[in-house]
Amino acid sequence: MTPGLMERLWSAPGTKVMLIAHGRSPVRDSSLLLVDAASIDPTRTPVYLGHTTVAGAGPAGSEPAGTDVVLLMLKEPSNQWEGDESVRWIGLREAATELPARDAALFVEAAAIANWHATHTHCPRCGTPTDVESGGWVRRCPVDNSEHFPRTDPAIIATVIDENDRLLLGSSAQWSNKRFSTLAGFVEPGESLEAAVIREIAEESGVRVHSPRYLGSQPWPFPASLMLGFTARAHSAEAVPDGVEISDLRWFTRQELTEAVGSGEVVIASGASIARSLIEHWYGGPIAEPAGPQP
Repeated sequence: MTPGLMERLWSAPGTKVMLIAHGRSPVRDSSLLLVDAASIDPTRTPVYLGHTTVAGAGPAGSEPAGTDVVLLMLKEPSNQWEGDESVRWIGLREAATELPARDAALFVEAAAIANWHATHTHCPRCGTPTDVESGGWVRRCPVDNSEHFPRTDPAIIATVIDENDRLLLGSSAQWSNKRFSTLAGFVEPGESLEAAVIREIAEESGVRVHSPRYLGSQPWPFPASLMLGFTARAHSAEAVPDGVEISDLRWFTRQELTEAVGSGEVVIASGASIARSLIEHWYGGPIAEPAGPQP
């Protein structure tokens, strides 16, 4: 990164600042509330998020395309909007469903880099506190001069289809017994994505699958994952939950899933997640849900 860039950005009149504290940022009128850099004292290390490629949406997000955005990570939410009921501090899950595409993308980037800074403050080689460089995208050890970069943990998530075109969904041991979703797991060192699909599905359900096919991806900074979506075919329909990560497994026809979701018997992943996209890819379109909040 160009030397002195952060100083120039901070003094530039068009630079905007995004605030984040405990994974939450302020919004107004369903858009990120970005503030002028000149109005903020950069007492904490700023991170350059880049410049926007599209304009903001709404009164709180009316910045033009090309606006430079800097992130400030706070220990606690700012009280500068105290009493202003139009301002809310929201988290990533809310941002994914409530914010326009530009703001949601900024939020995901900010959450991911903030998580990394919060958990990687010291050199993993010698334990020395590291210095932040390159606009917040590198941490350098002052003792051994080693550079450390933000991490991304690849994870696979997959729909499993049997010979009768039924979909396998599982319920996590940590969820209510009504919630079902696609199976997922982290990629191990030295493992291909396709091998991870085959292994994870077998470990969690006992189902042997073949022909894994990549469909798409989604950043998932909880705290640093990249979800890589696949679909795969099952050799047989015999499924047994592992009892550790997965407590229940069910095969669904399209009609069975329609009825189960519509009646509230089963709750599936929200529309903001790649799991929902994978399920609806198999289903062939949107899946209607009952009105009102879901558990």
